[in-house]
Amino acid sequence: MTGTYRGRFFEDFSLGETIPHGPPRTVTEGDCALYTALYGSRFAIHSSTPAAQALGYQRAPLDDLLVFHIVFGQSVSGVSLNAVANLGYADCRFLAPVYPGETLYAMSTVIGLKENSNRKTGVVYVRTEGFKEGGGRVLGYVRWVMVRKREPKAPVAPPEVPTLPDQVAFENLEVPEGVKVTAQNVDHLHGGYWEAHTPGDRIDHLDGMTIEEAEHQMATRLYHNTARVHFNQHVEKEGRFGRRIVYGGHIISIARALSFNGLSGAFRTAAINGGAHTAPSFAGDTIYAWSEVLEKVELTDRNDVGALRLRTVATKDQACEDFPYKDSEGRYDPAVVLDLDYTVLLPRRWWLAPLSPSSS
Repeated sequence: MTGTYRGRFFEDFSLGETIPHGPPRTVTEGDCALYTALYGSRFAIHSSTPAAQALGYQRAPLDDLLVFHIVFGQSVSGVSLNAVANLGYADCRFLAPVYPGETLYAMSTVIGLKENSNRKTGVVYVRTEGFKEGGGRVLGYVRWVMVRKREPKAPVAPPEVPTLPDQVAFENLEVPEGVKVTAQNVDHLHGGYWEAHTPGDRIDHLDGMTIEEAEHQMATRLYHNTARVHFNQHVEKEGRFGRRIVYGGHIISIARALSFNGLSGAFRTAAINGGAHTAPSFAGDTIYAWSEVLEKVELTDRNDVGALRLRTVATKDQACEDFPYKDSEGRYDPAVVLDLDYTVLLPRRWWLAPLSPSSS
C-alpha cells in the first residue's frame, strides 16, 4: 500500500538528525476553553484577561501545559507513533507566553539511542523545541520514549545515552517580559505568596478527579497526539494491558489543576526538571495529588517573583493524606502514577518583606 504513513521504528532514527514536525498549529480561544473544560484549572492569569493584563501580560495566555502538550503532540508522528511508552522528561524550559491566535511549530533532534535487551524495542532520546511564528522559541525539553523495532534482528548503532541535568538552573528561568507584581496588582492573582512556603512542606491537594474514557481521548486529540496506544482498542486489547492507556500528559494536567488547592499563587510553570510516569493510567482511575516543596529561591534581579521547586506526586484510586511515594528500598507505592519535579513562579510580598541577602 502506498500513500500511508506507518511512523518511525527504532531502527529508523539516527543520532544527531533533526526532525521537523507538522502541521503548524494556530491556537485559539476554543483550545483554551476546551482545556479548562477537561481539567477545571483555575489559575488566575489563564482564566481572566483583566488579571493577566494587570500583571503585564498582553491578555490571558494559554496555560503553559497546554503549550507543552501541543508541541508534544506535534512531535508524535515523527518520534513516537510506534511508542510502547513515554518514559520521562528533563530540562524543560518555558520561555515565552503564547496567546490565542498565534501559530506554533515544532522540531526535534535525536540526542540518544539505546536498544533494549529484548531487541524488540529501543529508547529514543530527543530534544524538542517549540516556536511561534515571528516570535522565537517558546519551549524546549528532552524526552525519552520506548519505540518498537520493525525487525528485532535489524542492526542498530552502538548505544548513546545523553547526560541530562538534574534540574533547570534557577538563573535560567524566564519571567515573561513586562510581567511585574506590585501591591496594586497582586490581588488579581487570587492566590498565596512565595513567603508562605518552606522547603520540606508537604501539601495534600485533597481533591480527586476521575478519568473518563471520552475525556482523555478528547484531550489527546486536542493536542494532535496520534499515538495508537491511546485510541485503538482493537489493537490494544492484544497489548500489554488489554486496553488503551491514558496519555501521560493528561495526568500531568490533572495533577497541576488539582494543585490549585494549596498552590493557587503558582501563576506560571517555569520549568519541568524531570519526571516519570511510574505506572499506566486508564479510564475509570481517580487521580489524587500531593506536592512537596524541594527548594525555595529568590530570582536574580527580581524581588516581586520567587521560584519554588516542587515534587508533585499523582496517585490513582488512593487519596494522599499519608503522602504515598517510595518505600525504604526506593520502590514506588503501587498507587503512584506520576513523579514530577518542576518549578513554578509565585508572587512575593516584596513591599512587606525586603529582599534577603541569600536564598531561603
